[in-house]
Amino acid sequence: MPLTHRIERIAEQLREEVSQILATEIADPGVGLVTVSRVKVSPDLSLARVYWTLFGDAAEKKRTTKALQRAAPFVRHVLATRLTLRRVPEVAFHYDEGLAAHQRVEEILHEIHEAEAARGETPGGANAPAADTTPGAVAATPAVPEAPAVPGAPAGAQAAPADDADPTR
Repeated sequence: MPLTHRIERIAEQLREEVSQILATEIADPGVGLVTVSRVKVSPDLSLARVYWTLFGDAAEKKRTTKALQRAAPFVRHVLATRLTLRRVPEVAFHYDEGLAAHQRVEEILHEIHEAEAARGETPGGANAPAADTTPGAVAATPAVPEAPAVPGAPAGAQAAPADDADPTR
């Protein structure tokens, strides 16, 4: 599809412009320190979904969501003056749940590592095989079956495997 590269460029330009607009031109105190993580543009360039994230609690997220919804028409107006597009896409703000989920996974992994360190476990965990540390213990090796010796051959010589498919033998 020949327009995908163009759409990607427009999405990146929209991300940069919206970030700058939110940081410098929005006077609404409800819009805090918002980070625009990505922008997805519809193939017909009619809609731009702006994904954002915020460091804060749920109440601050809710307040920022409402403030961004109020600011969306203004952001579109400013974009129209900055971009050279025939029709500027409608702007819709969405909280980026992917980054929040990634952050939560990182927190859980950190808690697990702290719990293991507090119990004094090895990094391999409880399922790691324990080594036999008794004096004189020998590591077990798997037994390999040996081929039968050939009569009349030198010591250590082994018989060749039989080929049952050859009827001449």
